[in-house]
Amino acid sequence: MARNLAPSTAPAVAPVVEQDLLRFITCGSVDDGKSTLIGRLLWESRQVFDDQLDTLREESRRHGTQGTEMDFALLVDGLSAEREQGITIDVAYRYFSSGTRRFIVADTPGHEQYTRNMVTAASTADAAVLLVDARAGLQRQTRRHAYIASLMGVRNVLLAVNKMDLVAYDPAVFRGIEQDFLRFAKDLGFESITALPVSALRGDNMLERSAHMPWYLGPTLWGWLSAVPVPRRSAGDKCVFPVQWVNRPHADFRGYSGSLASGRLRVGDALRVSASGELARVAEIVTLDESLAEAGAGAAVTLRLDRAIDVSRGDVLTRDDAPVECSDQFEAMLVWMHAEPGLVGRNYEIRLATQQATAALTGIDYRVDVNTLAHEPARSLEMNDIARCKIAVGRPLAFEPYANSRTMGGFILIDSFSNATVAAGMITHSMRRASNVHRQALSVTPQQRERLNGHAGRVIWFTGLSGSGKSTLANALEVALHERGMRTYLLDGDNVRHGLNRDLGFTEADRVENIRRVAEVARLMADAGLVVLTAFISPYARDRAMARDIVGAGRFLEVYVDTPLEVCEARDVKGLYRKARSGQIPNMTGIQSPYEAPEQPDMRLSGTGASPEQAVRGLLERVLDSGTT
Repeated sequence: MARNLAPSTAPAVAPVVEQDLLRFITCGSVDDGKSTLIGRLLWESRQVFDDQLDTLREESRRHGTQGTEMDFALLVDGLSAEREQGITIDVAYRYFSSGTRRFIVADTPGHEQYTRNMVTAASTADAAVLLVDARAGLQRQTRRHAYIASLMGVRNVLLAVNKMDLVAYDPAVFRGIEQDFLRFAKDLGFESITALPVSALRGDNMLERSAHMPWYLGPTLWGWLSAVPVPRRSAGDKCVFPVQWVNRPHADFRGYSGSLASGRLRVGDALRVSASGELARVAEIVTLDESLAEAGAGAAVTLRLDRAIDVSRGDVLTRDDAPVECSDQFEAMLVWMHAEPGLVGRNYEIRLATQQATAALTGIDYRVDVNTLAHEPARSLEMNDIARCKIAVGRPLAFEPYANSRTMGGFILIDSFSNATVAAGMITHSMRRASNVHRQALSVTPQQRERLNGHAGRVIWFTGLSGSGKSTLANALEVALHERGMRTYLLDGDNVRHGLNRDLGFTEADRVENIRRVAEVARLMADAGLVVLTAFISPYARDRAMARDIVGAGRFLEVYVDTPLEVCEARDVKGLYRKARSGQIPNMTGIQSPYEAPEQPDMRLSGTGASPEQAVRGLLERVLDSGTT
């Protein structure tokens, strides 16, 4: 049982049959008192149990920041690192209730490096409590959290101006911060903004209005949480059912399991598979315990259909009379959450509801300055950047704008090499122009061109440091192939930069785009039946993988010319290393910029061992043996 430690006026927690649920977050800059606010609220509202209180006293003695008093932040900060450092690192979820409402609060970290955790929490929040230190006013991270909350669909915000006891409860301080925030947030789309002066440590305006601030006549924290509206899904919302898995408990039952993202579904409804357009009717709606006549948004159910159609994980079912849109190009707001930059042209994996596909940034419209909300040009995305971007995916995905559906409009991007989540995105709309662009069927096929040429088209991709010998080997191999009557073309890194890629520099973003363009050209040439040889440093493993994906793994041969840096630098045929060492060339691969050597190339050649003639003989055998002729 919880001890009666709260003020006598605290509301008693009475069980009720029907209680709505409010999910809210606490957010704001570091050290503004978010964890203390929640800890104090839990204590004052009689949510602290005996064992928790005993632990709190002991932890306050060992790690507390309030001298001999209890440190209420420790009720929320559960990680040992959080207690030792006095900061929040991970999102801490706490559950409590009043007589009329249940609450789930996500206490989010304020440190800039943990912004990704705040994004995660905000994605499911109905409301936000945004804290500001009364002494410091609005900070950059305060503004960033407010902007992210608006992006993630939070529409009701409580601006909690904390630590009022440290500014002598001065109303002018409070009013100044309130006006600053209202000016900043006027275009963020919040439906309501309520400003509240508090002292989380002292309990002012938590459950009752504080005697220290008689000039404040608005709601207390408890009053606001009890009254703020919980967003409701209309029963008329579009019915959307992402399939999580195919349920086959025995040979006589095939069902499709998932959670209804929105709308209502009834037995007998005609459903459409968004990707294929196939139709079937709902024969049964099954739960763990029973069969239902209908199900509403959020229900986890298994659907049995009246006929066998091709449905698998990642398919999206909708009512036939209200389908969702499918597109392979979107415009979206992105929150970049990884230390490695986001680059136009680089491939990632997208996960949208239960759908997965390859994806790439095809453009960055602008980056948002979180202090002024101004739109700035950008060619890449750094950690915690917020930007509007164009996204292309490998196949059409079913979606809804994020403003209509968090489930069908929110996605994440994953680095296919490290499996790290690099970005969270909110779709604003499909790029309509893409819907009008279709592949034109060609009468002459690549296979027919190959028969005319007498050999298959393919791409031989030479990679290695500058001076490794890749251009020499590629040139020698082309001569050998040409002598055998094969149609070839050599794309060399320097030559391409005189024409096709003359507008690109040597930043990481430019290098990614350089490789993407070359891979697309090489694919077209291979479609024409040519043997294409490329000689590019192509320093990044994921970009070489992108090139392989563009060309097609079956006709892509990666050749790594493995020459040590000291040998390349000693050769220095073009004088590039000398200039790089003297600072005249920035971002030189191997000097200021890294080279990610292939771990499992199709062929590895030593740039210091066999003669070029011997190396070409080995290459030629590999090319001919792999079906080029």
